[in-house]
Amino acid sequence: MCGIVGYVGERKAAEVLIEGLRRLEYRGYDSAGIAVRENGKVKVIKTRGKISHLETLVQQESVNGSIGIGHTRWATHGKPSDINAHPHVSGAVAIVHNGIVENYRELREELEREGIRCISETDTEVISHLVAREYARCGDPCEAVTKALKNVEGSYAIVALFEDRNILIGARRGAPLVVGHGEKEHFLASDVTALLPFTRNVTFLEDGDVAVVKNNNVEIFDSEGMMVHREQRHLDWTPAMAEKGGYKHFMLKEIHEQPEALSNTIRPRILQHEPYITLDDLPARELARSNRIVFVACGTSWHACLLGRVYMEGLAGIPSWVELASEFRYGTTPIDENTLVVAVSQSGETADTLESVREARRRGATVLAITNVVGSTITREAQHTLFTWAGPEIGVASTKTFTAQVAALLLLALALGWHKGRLDKPALKDITQHVLEIPRTVHRALEEESHIEEVARRYFRYQNFLFLGRGLSWPVAMEGALKLKEISYIHAEAYAAGEMKHGPLALVDENMPSVFFLHNDHTAVKTMSNMEEIKAREGKIIAFSTFTSEKLAALADDIITVHLEEALISPFALSPLLQLFAYHVAVLRGTDVDQPRNLAKSVTVE
Repeated sequence: MCGIVGYVGERKAAEVLIEGLRRLEYRGYDSAGIAVRENGKVKVIKTRGKISHLETLVQQESVNGSIGIGHTRWATHGKPSDINAHPHVSGAVAIVHNGIVENYRELREELEREGIRCISETDTEVISHLVAREYARCGDPCEAVTKALKNVEGSYAIVALFEDRNILIGARRGAPLVVGHGEKEHFLASDVTALLPFTRNVTFLEDGDVAVVKNNNVEIFDSEGMMVHREQRHLDWTPAMAEKGGYKHFMLKEIHEQPEALSNTIRPRILQHEPYITLDDLPARELARSNRIVFVACGTSWHACLLGRVYMEGLAGIPSWVELASEFRYGTTPIDENTLVVAVSQSGETADTLESVREARRRGATVLAITNVVGSTITREAQHTLFTWAGPEIGVASTKTFTAQVAALLLLALALGWHKGRLDKPALKDITQHVLEIPRTVHRALEEESHIEEVARRYFRYQNFLFLGRGLSWPVAMEGALKLKEISYIHAEAYAAGEMKHGPLALVDENMPSVFFLHNDHTAVKTMSNMEEIKAREGKIIAFSTFTSEKLAALADDIITVHLEEALISPFALSPLLQLFAYHVAVLRGTDVDQPRNLAKSVTVE
């Protein structure tokens, strides 16, 4: 996720762009840049680091143009650096981009065959070359952008600046872009946060739209090239509300960002031809030779690893173990040169996980890091890195980064299973089709929010909960209990459902609700037997499920269902439900959802 902004009018564009970028910095802060048209030339200033660094550079130069574009980056393709920072320039065109170009490798090769050399590591640069190529052919900015984007697969919101035109072209597909309307001036931005200092009158572009933006008017064309009218709205948002996209809390916003985050993590890595899975530059064939995998992580990332173990053993057939990073370096887990250690950390700065990486390397293991932050310490300590492209997460309680981690682990298991010969071509193609459905599945789960809020109202006054599941639903139950504890301060415990009769059942009475997670496989019947044990002791039952049945309806006091046949991706259907339940319980109890007491986003001390 990145932040983009554009301006055309009568003010100094650089000042408008810097102010807009400062308000978008929560969307990315690896690098930043602006491009301003001045005297028929495009002047570009960009740098690695935060907006404040860019602002210093801009102040040192004379930038007087009244039309320009700006960008603050959350790195995906390519490390944070000056050369990878946006805007990217080709010929007469400068481009800023939010999203992911899934076929950028193929496009890059095509451009290089034409003699066009890419100098950065980014996927965005290919868009600038495509637009410049088309502009040289047709001389029309809107036509050039439209034709260029027909070659692009993936998600994008872009703004293009032309050195010989006082015009901006904005376009979006799968990533947000909004037009701001002023007096003899117009704006483009990733969201309204950047626009509030200048205007409250906005138009939200729809998927496939292309906007031709001048200082005195805006024309919008749909995906068919037909001019369309999009409603102009007046917003009464405060800046804080805008940063949260109109949501009450960052956590809720980030829960709802999961379809986009998962699409960014999954779609560029699934191919329509052998080997069907690509993990960027990861040597999957070499890693598949490992005879054992040890996952190390903390907190929510540890729960993701529990699911990763199920995927790895089931799909790749590699014996696996999950270790708490805080215990790993002090334990006796067998590690040698044939072991692959997979270290998972949202921030890439988690102290215990970093120490585990160092210990694993001392013992001769190969270390693969899975993280959300390009350039973080873990990426330098590990031999290999697989990024989740979830974008910045502001809320302390991880939501979208959890499901993105699980998606990355599932893709890793599929890639290793292919290279080990465990998965043949038909099996892998079938599974990848289900994996491609994950963002849509999560979207369907999020549609249950109003129902979940109703359920939360019935239970938010209870002081103790049990969270239960089997198989793939057991780690989901553990994550559910953690979320409730983190943000509502309610005591919650999670168990594999079959363990209830080995002690925890003694806790059950009418004051101890049990939250069950069920998915549609052979474990469901046994899980419902455990529900009967709870029901017999007057316990209240909430069921989050991927199927319905008469028996389940008779056992549960409340049921929230996201229908899904494929058990493999059930964690992606169930996780948003647990997140929304914890969120609404916490809101009803009046806690600080985004910054719960005693907790920090990244734990950088042991």
